[in-house]
Amino acid sequence: MESMFTKILLALFLPGLLVVLFTRITFSHIVALILTVSLITASVYAGYTHTWLLYIVDALSLTVGFWYATRMMQRGKREDK
Repeated sequence: MESMFTKILLALFLPGLLVVLFTRITFSHIVALILTVSLITASVYAGYTHTWLLYIVDALSLTVGFWYATRMMQRGKREDK
């Protein structure tokens, strides 16, 4: 049971943080989302993610991370002007 709790906790934070990190590296929130979804897809294919609850938590975290990365990009564009 502890392993499932750890997986849920990581799924809650890691995808969102990866989107933000990749946005900072690539300067594109779309590319960051694609890279993060690719990593999650590889994780599912490898068998690390295997329940619908983890899929839903991953999607929620991706959504929040993408929203924050989009705001971060817009804020950066406003400050440049």
